[in-house]
Amino acid sequence: MFPPKEFLTRIAGVQSRMQAGGFAALLLTQDADIRYLTGFLTRFWESPTRPWYLVLPAQGLPIAVIPSIGAALMGQSIVQDIRTWSAPDYHDDGVSLVIETLREVAGSGKIGTPHGIESHLRMPLADWARLSDALEIVGDDAILRAARMIKTPAEIDAIRAACAVAGRAFERAPEIAKAGTPLSEVFRQFQILCLQEGADWVPYLAGGAGADGYADVISPANDTPLSQGDILMLDTGVIKNGYFSDFDRNFAVGAPKADAERAYETLLNAMQAGEAALKPGNTAADVFHAMDRICTGGAGGQSAGRLGHGLGLQLTEGLSFIAGDHTVLEAGMVITLEPGVSVSGGAGLMVHEDDYVITDTGWERLSPAPPEQLVRLSL
Repeated sequence: MFPPKEFLTRIAGVQSRMQAGGFAALLLTQDADIRYLTGFLTRFWESPTRPWYLVLPAQGLPIAVIPSIGAALMGQSIVQDIRTWSAPDYHDDGVSLVIETLREVAGSGKIGTPHGIESHLRMPLADWARLSDALEIVGDDAILRAARMIKTPAEIDAIRAACAVAGRAFERAPEIAKAGTPLSEVFRQFQILCLQEGADWVPYLAGGAGADGYADVISPANDTPLSQGDILMLDTGVIKNGYFSDFDRNFAVGAPKADAERAYETLLNAMQAGEAALKPGNTAADVFHAMDRICTGGAGGQSAGRLGHGLGLQLTEGLSFIAGDHTVLEAGMVITLEPGVSVSGGAGLMVHEDDYVITDTGWERLSPAPPEQLVRLSL
C-alpha cells in the first residue's frame, strides 16, 4: 500500500522521540500502533486468541514477535527480524520470546509501552503479570500518540480516499432509503453502497431516524419503517487502504418539520464557527467553545461529551474537542468536527460531522461539502 520509505520516515520520527525521552525500546501490542510502523494490515485482529508484539529499538528496524500464522504477511513489510512461536500455546504464548527480545534490545535501558487514553494492552493479563515480573515497563510518555496525531502526506491521501468512497455512497442514499423502508434495511443497503463505491470494508455504521431527530448517535438499526417527516441520519466509518473516514449525513423523508430545518441550519453555522477556529496555534478547547457557543449558547456541550475528535488508523484517535483538551493544533492533524443540537425543545437531537486536515494556514476539507439544506428522500 505504501512504499518502504513511508514506514522508515514514521519509524525515524518515533525513534527521535524515544531518544529524547531516554527510551531504549518500546513494546507495542495494538493493531493500529503495529500497523503504523509496519503496514501489517489484516482482519485477523478480530480473533482475540493470539497476542501480537512489536519491539521498536531506539535505533534500527522493529522486531516482530508474532504467532507463526502471521509470518508470511509480516514478511511483506519492512520488518526483517520476525520471531515466531506456534500459537496458541497455553503454557507460554510468546511471553518468553518477548522477554528475551526486550532484554536483547534494551539491556538495562528504559522500556515503554502506551499507557494513556485509547491504549489497550492486547495480551492476557496473566501474561502481562509474568512480563512485568521479569522486566520493568513504564508508560511511553505518549510518544506513539503524539507521532500518530501528525499525519504524513500519504496518510492524508489515504483518509481523503476513504472520505471520497463514503461521499459517493451518501450521494446514492436516496436510492435505498424512502418512506416505508425499515431502518435496518437502510443500514444493510447503505453498507452495500459503500462496498460498491470502493470501501475495503465497513466496520462502523450507526444512526437513527425520527420526526424530532433521533435519540442517540450510536444505536444499531431496528426494523421501524421510515415515515413522512422523519429525519434520517447515517454515520459511517469506512476503511480504504487501512484508514478511516468518519462523517455523517442527515436526510428528510419528504418535507421536514420547521424545527428540524432550523436545527440543521444551526449545525452548519456551528461547523463554520469550528472551521474559523481550526488553525495551527489554537487549541482543541478553542474549537470546542467556538462550536458550543452556537449549539448551546456556551452551556458546555451536549450529552455526547465532545464535538469532534482525531481520525486516522482508528475511527477515533488523538485529541477530543472538549473544554478540557488543550492540545495545540498543528498542521498535519486530521480531525472531525461534530456539533450536535437539540430538536423541538429536547425531544430529539441532530448531529452533523465532517472530516478535515489542518494546514499551515487553516484547514482543508477531506469529506465532501455537505448540502446547504436537508436532502429529501422519496415518499
